[in-house]
Amino acid sequence: MAPPSVAPSHARVVLVSAQSPPPPSRRRSARALVVPPAGRRYGCGGVRLRIIRCGAAGEEDGDRRGEQVEVVGEEVAAPGRDLVTLAACLVGLLTGVSVVLFNLSVHEIRDLFWDGIPLRGASWLREAPIGETWQRVILVPVSGGIIVGVLNTLRSSIKPNSNGTMSKVKGAFRPFLKAVAASFTLGTGNSLGPEGPSVEIGSSIAKGFGNAFEWEDGKKLSLVAAGSAAGIASGFNAAVAGCFFAVESVLWPSSVDTSSLSNATPMVILSSVIASVVSEIGLGSDPAFTVPEYDFRSPTELPLYLLLGVFCGLVSITLSRCTVLTIQTVESLQKATGLPKAVSPALGGLIVGLLALIYPEVLYWGFENVDILLESRPFTSGLSAAVLVQLIGVKVLATSLCRAFGLVGGYYAPSLFIGAATGMAYGKIMRFTFTGPEPLLHIPFLDVASPQAYGLVGMAATLAGVCKVPLTSVLLLFELTQDYRIVLPLLGAVGLSSWIVSPQRFSRSNMGKLDSLEVKTSAFKQAKNVPSQSQQAASMDTAEPMTELCKLESSLCVYDLHEKENLTVAEAMKTKYISVSMTTPVVEALNLMLVEKQPFVMITDSKRSLVGLLTLKGIQDFCKTANTTWAQTDEPMVSHVCGATKCKIRSVTPQMPLTTAEKIMNSHRVDQLPVVSEHVDNENRGLLAGFVDREGIAIARRAVATKGFLSFTTEIRREER
Repeated sequence: MAPPSVAPSHARVVLVSAQSPPPPSRRRSARALVVPPAGRRYGCGGVRLRIIRCGAAGEEDGDRRGEQVEVVGEEVAAPGRDLVTLAACLVGLLTGVSVVLFNLSVHEIRDLFWDGIPLRGASWLREAPIGETWQRVILVPVSGGIIVGVLNTLRSSIKPNSNGTMSKVKGAFRPFLKAVAASFTLGTGNSLGPEGPSVEIGSSIAKGFGNAFEWEDGKKLSLVAAGSAAGIASGFNAAVAGCFFAVESVLWPSSVDTSSLSNATPMVILSSVIASVVSEIGLGSDPAFTVPEYDFRSPTELPLYLLLGVFCGLVSITLSRCTVLTIQTVESLQKATGLPKAVSPALGGLIVGLLALIYPEVLYWGFENVDILLESRPFTSGLSAAVLVQLIGVKVLATSLCRAFGLVGGYYAPSLFIGAATGMAYGKIMRFTFTGPEPLLHIPFLDVASPQAYGLVGMAATLAGVCKVPLTSVLLLFELTQDYRIVLPLLGAVGLSSWIVSPQRFSRSNMGKLDSLEVKTSAFKQAKNVPSQSQQAASMDTAEPMTELCKLESSLCVYDLHEKENLTVAEAMKTKYISVSMTTPVVEALNLMLVEKQPFVMITDSKRSLVGLLTLKGIQDFCKTANTTWAQTDEPMVSHVCGATKCKIRSVTPQMPLTTAEKIMNSHRVDQLPVVSEHVDNENRGLLAGFVDREGIAIARRAVATKGFLSFTTEIRREER
């Protein structure tokens, strides 16, 4: 992508000396010199600078009279696609090996801590006397939490703070520590999954290659997509699902030019296949979980699957909202009690252990617990519908607590577990209702399939609802079952589950919590590339539904276009604004908007502290719904429109990273945010300094890119002198 200042395909900057040019008869023939960018890149490849010296010299001295610099929108010396494809193959190979080592380490840790317990794990714990197992069931997850707390502390203490070699080594060591923490989290049975860390392993390897070759934008995006595909392919031993996961979670949400999608396809496929082959060699060719026998009786049964999709969508929303609520609760607990974050994972492990005393299936034991739910192994005894419903709630709680207390893992395996429990419980209830020995409702043309069929469909529908990857969910189950008959109910249930979840957004208070967490955990570096206005608009549109997922499942946010940006709000904020008080008439506020051509006004108190933000849309909505609110007054005031809290909005500070402010805009669905000099209380009331809007953000980024480009051309000109 070229900088904004090089928008035309052929831009020209002419630098002419003060002296008059010589007559045409005395000019020398122009000569062109192509100068490469000397290690600097703008966009995907490079920028060609053609320095054309227009002879302009006398016969006796040969002095130059002028020169012109021509910028041609053409890539030179760009790394070829073959080199990037080769790198993608290496990423797939290294990801496959790393994921194999990661899974083997989880198994070894599990064997070490749970020595003597049969492979069927949780089912044996349910059958064994509680007096013989309760100590281990509680202490093992706690011990895992203690180790994870130490690793998290170590990981947070080695943040890279420069571009030096040691800083890069530290930056590469952080993903390794996170993978080790995930190994202990899962090996000790805490309620998370390995697929999220597998994706992050692949994306970290891909980013390492991209940084080593200094690739940007499309090439780095393709490489990260290849690494993500390799992570899923090796984690589930499903290459096709890995390819679609890369498209849904990396390529589509990104704002890089859409041509990157087609360019990345062969890289994603090769990386996914190689990682899957390596996984088969290292872990065996068996699928992640045992697929039970199932059937699809008739098309008349399809409405039952659609209803299951609705239930799975509601369960997905419950898991998302429960996660946010537990994050809020745990952070409040840490502030109120001074609980160190290093101790939090151990407390999470303790709660998981206590829950496992009654519901041992909540412990992570590979996918053996999913096999228990699906009754796909001969030694397992089926669980009743009542127990399955209870397991849904307990697993949601345990998974949310593990994430809130700082344990490391993904949400894919818990989503599949919860979906299997939902589908099996639903299938058993439907079979009892319609085809039992004494059915409650007898419908002659309706023949209900086995609960296992509903369990499989429920897994895909819940995974699609929680992680927003519907195509990946369908392809994953289709690839594991290898039966086309299941596709029709899969598509129906997954589609409805995704539709149920898609319009749901967190409340403003919850999003504020996620925003605050984002501010605390984000690290930004200088961006070399700035997208065009159309690409920025696409990024804003796609960022909103992804905001909640970044906290729920970090592996779904492995690529950020502005991850190297270090612009602050102060560099994009506007200091000219309109302010009114709560007692200002609404008509006066509208007149101010009309004069200044702004669709909003700031609401301040007598001390110039921010109270809220009144928008033109808010006034319009008020006029549509108001009837008796201000009937006793001569004219409506700002207080009538805003009420107690309606106009309150989250503010930002000048020192806040600009990318964080943009994410807050996306999460609140607004186009501007107030900027305050400081926060004096929990209500974000501070001295108003200005505001930042999307136009200012776009201008700031384009100005920085243009400034860098002009500095670069000036440097080239100076070297030529």
